[in-house]
Amino acid sequence: MENSKRDIFVVDDDNMYAAMLADHLEAQGYSVKTFSTGEQCLENLDENPDLIILDYYLDSEVPGAKNGLDILKEIKKTDEDIKVIMLSSQEHYGVALQTIAKGAIYYVIKDLQSFKEIDSLLKGME
Repeated sequence: MENSKRDIFVVDDDNMYAAMLADHLEAQGYSVKTFSTGEQCLENLDENPDLIILDYYLDSEVPGAKNGLDILKEIKKTDEDIKVIMLSSQEHYGVALQTIAKGAIYYVIKDLQSFKEIDSLLKGME
């Protein structure tokens, strides 16, 4: 994925993390939009992002809110070709496998290395 003019959606209810990741990606030439809910992301899919980086635990404090896996399923129903990287602090192997089975191209654990791991994935998509 050549980074100039590539559109990336970052979907994370942790606004500070989303802003840091967006700043990091924009510094590399990517065009980034951030959303704090999965519903906001779904409402903007008509913008045809090249990649969505989606948090697994969206709105975990809001009763009845859709989590990242629910949003991933909706994204894939809308456009099966949109690439989605699932991002989470959840380290359980089964959760990672579940997201891959539902269409995520990769699962990144939120930690001190996550930005570097995302960079590597983006370079691999070029």
